[in-house]
Amino acid sequence: MATSDVMSSTQNVPQLPNHKVKVKKAGQRACNEKDAKGKFCGGHLKRWFYTKDCVERECGDIEKAWGANAEVYRCENCKALYLPHPEDIKVNVAGHGMISVFGLTLPPKEK
Repeated sequence: MATSDVMSSTQNVPQLPNHKVKVKKAGQRACNEKDAKGKFCGGHLKRWFYTKDCVERECGDIEKAWGANAEVYRCENCKALYLPHPEDIKVNVAGHGMISVFGLTLPPKEK
């Protein structure tokens, strides 16, 4: 089951028994989870390859729910899981690039 099939809207996020699951906002790169004091975590969201993680292999929740190749991001601090934003087409952890303001933008390489 693909990740895009799992989420039809941002309000209906399927929760897993051992993980907190959220949906990234467009262009979001930092965790917005709040702790007990109400402070934001702010950890970086990194693409998580859960099939390689030995702790997750013991649990197995994610692979059972979404399959072996779902696009999942995890906060480096609080370990909250984030599904990609439905409107983001390209898989890019660093976000979208921008055109140079100095006029030094190079044309793409030809294949």
